[in-house]
Amino acid sequence: MGAINYDLTKIKAMVFDVDGVISSSATLLSKDGIPQRTLNVKDSFAIQLAVKNGFIVGVISGGFSQPMYNALTRLGVKNIYMHASDKTERMQHIMKSYDLSAEQILYMGDDMPDMKALSMVALPCCPDDAAHEVKSACRYISEYRGGMGCVRDVIEQVLRANDMWLKENSFVW
Repeated sequence: MGAINYDLTKIKAMVFDVDGVISSSATLLSKDGIPQRTLNVKDSFAIQLAVKNGFIVGVISGGFSQPMYNALTRLGVKNIYMHASDKTERMQHIMKSYDLSAEQILYMGDDMPDMKALSMVALPCCPDDAAHEVKSACRYISEYRGGMGCVRDVIEQVLRANDMWLKENSFVW
């Protein structure tokens, strides 16, 4: 795992895109042409652990998947925005709702619709397989691909920096 060059003790919120970040960018399609999104179990565990430790976890996606929405809700994510054509609006809503500054937010995106949201935070991150332009805009590029552990990577680093990794609640769902 690479190391994020940022004071991670400042982070209060972690916000993620779905397609290409939480879910792999290579998705199967249903017979109706609907993407069948995946959810990495290690990413899932990290998400629920971040929530349990008091972090604000959000998801902003241009797409929609009821199964993904249901899974994220079960993990404790309260800020789930799907069909978000303008991700900056949703990011502003999260910032205002929790009185957060840019320095307190990590955002992970992978493609062009994430560019404006990435520019709104002090810690823009992306998976290894993000678009070139996104990589150029990010402070941290995970060594993991979208849907393959990049979410776990950044959450684990934030929790470790805040001495919240390998604590009693780390061993249970």
